Amino acid sequence: MSEPLTVTDPADPRLADYTGLTDVELRRRREPAEGLFIAEGEKVIRRALAAGYRMRSMLLTAKWLGVMQDVIDAAEAPVHVVEPDLAEQVTGYHVHRGALASMERKPLPDASELLIDARRVAVLEGLVDHTNLGAIFRSAAALGMDAVLLSPDCADPLYRRAVKTSMGAVFSVPYARLDPWPGSLATVRDAGFELLALTPSGAVDLAVARPHTLPRAALMLGAEGDGLTAKALAAADRRVRIPMAHGIDSLNVGAAAAVAFYAVNAG
Repeated sequence: MSEPLTVTDPADPRLADYTGLTDVELRRRREPAEGLFIAEGEKVIRRALAAGYRMRSMLLTAKWLGVMQDVIDAAEAPVHVVEPDLAEQVTGYHVHRGALASMERKPLPDASELLIDARRVAVLEGLVDHTNLGAIFRSAAALGMDAVLLSPDCADPLYRRAVKTSMGAVFSVPYARLDPWPGSLATVRDAGFELLALTPSGAVDLAVARPHTLPRAALMLGAEGDGLTAKALAAADRRVRIPMAHGIDSLNVGAAAAVAFYAVNAG
């Protein structure tokens, strides 16, 4: 059990993990290098712990002490209690949810390991928007995807905004990087997956493609706006699309992913 300790100095080195959380470039470099990520909010912290991530420390405002008491009782890491104004000084924003935890990352598995027992995987190329990435992970967890594979330039699923948007689903769906890209797509095909590129161009409707009948299917999605690159499309086995109405040509990538994930698991 950790005894919560009040901290009154925003420059206190014990709060170093939480400094500048709104500086995306700083956090993108720092967090993977230092092997940490930030879990925000009661539910996300609990889900991170349940998924086996080890806590480095916790930062709370006083009103959250009661809510998080069981977590505090079980914690071996230090628990820092701060005033809301000080939390904002340290993090750079108003911490609405009142509870943050610095967690240790786990080593990423190889993609080939994740593919052994998987039947349905998402393959993401160039997804740099953390909100979209988090939404895709949440849909992947809810709609039965077994794994998510990321191109090297995809955003970090454990960045605070992605974790928050996913409501902790990034802890539920295993993921790995495919590097080099797109050459490592051969690893997916060699594991028996059919690569289905989601694109409005030169594609057949999902209902016609019947992806739910495939023994193993990998759904490829590209970044918002640009979509999949020419090289990724060339590596796909088939192109599939979501039929549109009322002159709409595409969906937000998060929404498109949810529809496609449902389609590949339907029936």
